Amino acid sequence: MSHHQPHAAAAAASSSSSAPATAADPEAPFLELLARGASADAYEQPVLLARAEGARPERIAALEAAKRLALGVREEMEGRRRREAELSALFETAHDLAGLRDLDAVLQAIVQRARSLLGTDVAYLTLNDPARGDTYMRVTEGSVAARFQQLRLGMGEGLGGLVAQTARPYVTDNYSDDVRFQHTRTIDAGVYDEGLVAILGVPLMLGPQVIGVLFAADRRARVFAREEIALLGSFAALAAAAIDTANLLTETREALGELERANEIIRDRSGVIERASDVHDRLAELVLRGGGVHDVAAAVSQVLDGSVEFADAEAAPGEALEASRGEGHAVRRGADWVAAVAAGGELLGALVLRGHPGLDPVDQRTLERAAMVTSLLLLARRSASEAEQRVRGELLDDLLDARDRDPRLLRERAARLYADLDATHVVLAARLETVGADAEQEAAARRRLWSAANHLAATRHGLAAARDGGTVLLLPLRGDGTASGIAAHVAKRLSAAIHETVTVGASAPVDDLAGRADTAAAAYAEAQRCLDALRLLGRAGEGAAAEDFGFLGLLLAGSRDIAGFVDRTIGDVVTYDERRGTDLVRTLDAYFASGTSPARTKDALHVHVNTVAQRLERIGRLLGADWQSPARSLEIQLALRLHRLAGADIR
Repeated sequence: MSHHQPHAAAAAASSSSSAPATAADPEAPFLELLARGASADAYEQPVLLARAEGARPERIAALEAAKRLALGVREEMEGRRRREAELSALFETAHDLAGLRDLDAVLQAIVQRARSLLGTDVAYLTLNDPARGDTYMRVTEGSVAARFQQLRLGMGEGLGGLVAQTARPYVTDNYSDDVRFQHTRTIDAGVYDEGLVAILGVPLMLGPQVIGVLFAADRRARVFAREEIALLGSFAALAAAAIDTANLLTETREALGELERANEIIRDRSGVIERASDVHDRLAELVLRGGGVHDVAAAVSQVLDGSVEFADAEAAPGEALEASRGEGHAVRRGADWVAAVAAGGELLGALVLRGHPGLDPVDQRTLERAAMVTSLLLLARRSASEAEQRVRGELLDDLLDARDRDPRLLRERAARLYADLDATHVVLAARLETVGADAEQEAAARRRLWSAANHLAATRHGLAAARDGGTVLLLPLRGDGTASGIAAHVAKRLSAAIHETVTVGASAPVDDLAGRADTAAAAYAEAQRCLDALRLLGRAGEGAAAEDFGFLGLLLAGSRDIAGFVDRTIGDVVTYDERRGTDLVRTLDAYFASGTSPARTKDALHVHVNTVAQRLERIGRLLGADWQSPARSLEIQLALRLHRLAGADIR
């Protein structure tokens, strides 16, 4: 007990001594308000509280004096914070100006910061147009009216025009009622659309010259303080400096451009020789890295500073092409130059320089050299293509002919040609239907067919070879494709490619081409039978597989797909009987056995003639309206007999 008494006594003494001091210290509550950054209204509370408690007049007077002092300190602190923010914004703007890359971005930042620090609804900047003798809107921030953003002010018109004319700042707390300014319908309409009331404008000065005006504006009446006018003037000075810097940079670039052009004129004559050397190096590099004719055209375009294109012999200008070929030089045709691309006696095309009529001899020689390189590239590409075609043809020949072969080696050879012998394929036999006027023309047509077939095979990751006076192709079967669909597609593509009629027969899909020696040969024989059938039936120019020939397909197909024929021919009727327990197949069989007589059919089936008629109507809906035509009737009777011989559903 005695141990804690001294502390308690001390605390009591401290409490009793501090209470009067606090009560006697009028500054204390205001210091607390300053410390927590209270609003100006909060400084009335200590005085009001003292009056409510009935404090002595001296106490209230002391609090009033402390309040005024505290508000003064608060105002000074607010001013310093505001000046600190202003200085920070000015510093950031100066920093932007020091690293000026985009004038519009710097001006936009200036306007944004001016609007933020002055707390206005809108800020904007106009620039003088010496050519038109007025000033126009360049940057706006906070503006919403399109007409206001596109305003142009004549010198002396409106507040901005007056600032631009007098080089002095102007301010108004209510623009529409202010008679100091020359009001115009256009300006007043723009200000009205934006809803502006109070406007402050300061000039942008470069030395003694006004180049524009910086504005801050509110949509309510407001009196701008002297400090705010000075702050906006500081931003205007930075904006003028930014514009001056940008102008200097532009002038510097223009001066450098003029110097460069002068230097180019000086180097002109030596430049053409350097270009010739450059194009020689580029063309040599293109040849070494296996570039194409369009790469050559692009390289020459850069060197000659024009547009160079490669055109096939059919598309090139005929007269100019023949003239260039005959003279061995590039020839001018209007504003273009044409250089023939030829190898030996064969004309392969031309290099055409567009829209470049003024061509000096060195550049002309450059174009001719490029045409020579192009001919070499075309010959090299042709040789490479022919070599690849031979390799594809040799592999397909081995698949068709070789008996003692290594499946692994065949797969490796195919993989190098991007072909997969383990995938399902279709073998196709293609043949020309038109005969040339002489043996040479016919041989040329066959070569075109072989070349087109090789191109198609390469794009489809297949193989092709010339064989038996025509062409044989091995193409992979993709997705839900069919042999019939591939045959029709190949016939159409090859006919369009060589502008001749091409007939194509296809085998049924085959697998394991590398593993089984006779697979490819048997499929090719089936494709040839389909091709011959198409020609005998007068269907030249079409493509088909055995499945397209009805019962003839049984004779054409190597697999003798009897079940498939029955299914394609009467499968719908068989399925209908299985699902519904009807006798449509038996009725169909009896109908043909009775010589297509419904009366004899009803006797054979021991049913009423109306029942026979109803069943025949149902059969017609399942098989199609032409089921009793001679050709369809023959196929249906054959399918019925094969179905009966099978003794069961062979689907």
